[in-house]
Amino acid sequence: MIGSFIIWNQWWAWICFGLLLGVFEMLLPAYVFLGFSGGAVVTGVLIWAEILGGSLPWKLVAFAAISGVAAIGLRMTLGSPTRRAKIWHSDIND
Repeated sequence: MIGSFIIWNQWWAWICFGLLLGVFEMLLPAYVFLGFSGGAVVTGVLIWAEILGGSLPWKLVAFAAISGVAAIGLRMTLGSPTRRAKIWHSDIND
């Protein structure tokens, strides 16, 4: 069964890839890699639970869809990274 140990069939490889993308997000904090990181971890969990199987193209489609949903959810939750800082015109001590 050498064909079953292909790296994209292993759940731990997807989770390690997600953690690596999380490290990249720490180095470049702009919510760029965070959606992809969540998508890779969820894809790894789905492979581990044997919900997601099949060939690499179907896994990549699932990864892209999950990453897209995660990115949209993060954008709605955390806001746009390009929004401006709030400017205060009065001081609480005045």
